[in-house]
Formats: sequence, C-alpha cells, structure tokens
Amino acid sequence: MTTQMIICMVIFAATLVSYMLNKIPMWLTALLSMAALYITKCVDATTALAGFSNANTLLMATMFVVAAGFRRTSLVSKMVNGIIKLTRGSFKTAYLGYILIAVILTNFIASPMVVYAIVSPLLCAFLDQTGKSRSKYVFPLMVTCVGCCGILPLATAIQQAGQFTGFLETYGFSGITMNPIDFTIGAWPILVVIPLWALFLADKFTPNQPSVAIEALEKKAQNTDTKLSPVVDTIGIVIFFATIVCLIFASKLGVPTWFVALVGSLLMVLFGVVDQKSALRDIPWDMLMLYVGALALGGALTNTGAGDMIGAALAAAVGGTHNNYVLGALFFVIPFLLTQFMLNRSVSAVFVPICLLTCSALGANPIGLILLVNAGSLTAFLTPMATPAVPMCMADGGYNLKDLFKGGWLITVLLCVVYILYTMTVLPAF
Repeated sequence: MTTQMIICMVIFAATLVSYMLNKIPMWLTALLSMAALYITKCVDATTALAGFSNANTLLMATMFVVAAGFRRTSLVSKMVNGIIKLTRGSFKTAYLGYILIAVILTNFIASPMVVYAIVSPLLCAFLDQTGKSRSKYVFPLMVTCVGCCGILPLATAIQQAGQFTGFLETYGFSGITMNPIDFTIGAWPILVVIPLWALFLADKFTPNQPSVAIEALEKKAQNTDTKLSPVVDTIGIVIFFATIVCLIFASKLGVPTWFVALVGSLLMVLFGVVDQKSALRDIPWDMLMLYVGALALGGALTNTGAGDMIGAALAAAVGGTHNNYVLGALFFVIPFLLTQFMLNRSVSAVFVPICLLTCSALGANPIGLILLVNAGSLTAFLTPMATPAVPMCMADGGYNLKDLFKGGWLITVLLCVVYILYTMTVLPAF
C-alpha cells in the first residue's frame, strides 16, 4: 500500500463522515475533498477539474433547463389532469403508471439519468398538483430508472452484450458469447421486485418533508413564473418532445446526448419559454458542485489504485471457492459497494477482468457472474457519487445523504438477495 493510497482512503473516509453528519453543505464538502486530493497529489489538476467538463455534468445542467421549460407549458397540467381522470383519482394507479414508463424507457435508453430527466418533470407536476410530497415518491422513481436498466433484450441490453462479448474474447473465452436475452434470463425478477417496492414499501422509508429546500417549489410558492403565450407554449412543448426523441435516438443520429440537451436548453431560452435569469436559477448549482467533487474523489480512488486494491484483496479472500452463491455474493456486493463512490463504468472496468480471471482459474462459466458484476456496478443510488441521476433526484426531492440511505436500504437488501440467489441458480458458475 503506497502513501498516496493511504492519504486517498483517509480523505475518502473524512468526506463520507462529513456527508453523514451534514454539518456543512454537501457541495462544500465535495469541493473541499477535491482541494485536499489535489494538494496531497492524489489527483492532478486535470483529474480534479475533469468534473467541470464532464459530459454528464453538462447533461444534468441543461436537462434541468429543458425540464423547467416543459413544466411551464400548459401540456403538463393537461397531462396530469388526464392521468388523474384516467385513473379515476387513484394515486397508486397513477404512480404505478409513472414507474412503468420508467421501466420501459430505461431498457431503450442506456442512461438512467436521461430516463429520469424525461419522467421526473411529469411526476413532480403530478405530485405538486395532487398535494403529495415529492420527498415521498421521487426517490423510488430514480431507483427504478437505475435498477431496471438494461434487463429486457432491447437497445440497452444489446449494447451491453456486445461489450461483454468483447471482454470474453479478450480473456480467452472465445467459445462463449453474451446474448441480450441473458440479461432477461438472469434478472427478470428485478422488473417485478423494484416496481412493487416502489409502489407499496418505498414511501414508508422516505421522508415526509424535504430535508433540503426544493428550489423549484420555493419559486412556485413565490409565483415567479408568468403564463406563456399560446405560441411560446406550443414552442416549449415541441422543443421538449423533440429533445426527448433525439435523446432516445442519439446513438443512431450520431449526436452525443449532452449536445442534444444543450441545444434543447438553448432553444427554451431563445424562444422565451424560460427567461435567461430563470434558466440560471433552475440549475441546482449545489448539486452540480457536489457531483463535480464526487468525480474527483472517484478519480482519486481509481488513479491511486485504492479501488483496485480493495477489489483485488476481497476477490482473493474467497477466490478459491467453488460455491456458486459465495462467488455470486462476491461479484455483486463488492461492485455494488464500490459503485456508490466511484463511477460505475470504472467499477465495471475493474471487476469484469477480475471476474473473468477468477472464472478462468476455477474453470467456471462466467455468464452469470458477469451479469452480477454488471448489476452490482449499475445498482447505484445510495450516494450522490454513484450516478448522475442521484444528484438530480436530490434536487427534485430535497434529500440529504441520510435520506438516501434510509430510503434505499431495503431495496438494497432485496436486490442483493434476489440477484445472488436467483441469478446464480439459473446461470450457475458450476
């Protein structure tokens, strides 16, 4: 263990404690952590500042503007009224509809953050109009977007299957391929567990009132928004749906999602759907700074080798076992824990090779274990560092870190149990 690893782990632990105590704003903790990592040379200037130029940071900021513009249009109110009428005033039925929309979209779009950005404005408008607390119901929607991603054999699974087949070939498993249907076979119960949890259990663990002020609600209470003219109203609706369609087909269009969202936000301002001052106010800068600092911390864990060291040590501890469920627990739980503090792609890049090397040494079938590594590294919703969807959710629901842990512990346990027991039963390593 090098000196840089030790320093990085100390800063990491101090940052986590500060998040939990919540004595100073989380964004300030995140930036102080970034500064400490730079001063101690755990990261260079490029890595420390990479979050400011990260595509997800820009995507988050611009999607807040696009969503804010859409919320100002008359269509949102009409859609909410239509849903209330269609469900005959049943809140549970309407809420289930939003959850199912998220399940479907997150299997077509590989980014849970984009899916959340599409569905959350409609849900928030529905909650506001029906007098329900955002803090009770926004978090489960975000978990659905993240946890149900890429399970059906659709666009997301097809993309992931190709990536993992490449890993298999690289590490000597040339006779084995990963198919999109493998994701469904190994994880379909999750598509039942998460919606049922979101509908019947999640609100028992989420806060009744926001722990952090929700700026969008404060502005609404102050009546700062003016009614749009019919022409501008129509333009805002067209811009929103054009942005969503382009986000869905971004890969086919050959255009990055951040650029689509940027153009959508600029058009919202250009045509007066959102005025320039409101556009800047609608961006939750504190959550963006939190995410920027989190990226620096994740980069430090990766660059110093601390993340690799933790993963390799734990893998070596039980690497000789032939028990399917012990191996399944290893390759789900460890990536799941690490992905709360590192980018999920980094965690996957670390653990897929470890998984394949372990399978090669043991003579194990890697398909089920790769699925668990993928599931563990993508099941990220307990900290703002886990995935960009989390800071967006925190801004919409007024959550702090304690709220995330309290709201997410039960579904975390359920996912661990279902993934390990079910996946390793239908796709065993031995």
